[in-house]
Amino acid sequence: MDISGNTIFIPGATSGIGLALALALRSRGNTVIVGGRRGDLLTRIAAEHPGIDTERIDTTDAASIEAAAERVLARHPRLNVLVTMAGVMRVEDWHKPEAFLASAEEVVTTNLLGPIRLIAAFIAHLRTRPDATIVTVSSGLAFAPLKATPSYNASKAAIHMLSESIRLQLADTSVRVVELVPPAVRTALLPGHESSDAAMPLDEYVSEVVGLLEKEPDATEVLVERVKFLRYGEARGDYDQVVAALNAADPHGK
Repeated sequence: MDISGNTIFIPGATSGIGLALALALRSRGNTVIVGGRRGDLLTRIAAEHPGIDTERIDTTDAASIEAAAERVLARHPRLNVLVTMAGVMRVEDWHKPEAFLASAEEVVTTNLLGPIRLIAAFIAHLRTRPDATIVTVSSGLAFAPLKATPSYNASKAAIHMLSESIRLQLADTSVRVVELVPPAVRTALLPGHESSDAAMPLDEYVSEVVGLLEKEPDATEVLVERVKFLRYGEARGDYDQVVAALNAADPHGK
């Protein structure tokens, strides 16, 4: 993926990694559309950051995704990058169904069905562009489990394998698939997470990601140094130690 000259839609980008990445990419000469459910946040983002376009979208709602895709493509027919950023993380207790079932359904709907529906809404258009990219967002927890967040871990592992699979299928098209694999980052993904010493500062994370995109435009995975401990545990042969260290560091979810 080239670092500039793109038209990029990032649903789920009204805060956290999504918004920080949107602003960083805008500063690199890209046209950026930020998507989210809350109209007040979208209005504020548009006011505070002239040049950023916004779009109301609920990535848990198939009809909302389809309608938003139509509006975005009508305004931005040159769109060539889709970043499936939206995601939720929940602490769950799987000892009894009432403590996890509703949460698991919400997580899977948002983190897995959401990206699938987004790709379905944009793939026909992206295939018409000479240089297009789908950016998926998994997690270091796709490769080593945090015991407090089973559904989140599973949804992100599914996103990893989805990315691997559709990359193979779309190899005969102009559409590339790039997987963003964040470590723990200081965002509001969980309560207290924004100030966690175990998490990477948001500005440092986004800066490293943008640097990697610039340095390695053909990369299929975007891996900051901090996530490689989780990503390559099995390959190194120290997976059990990685899992033990991860869960000892913060039993409540990052």
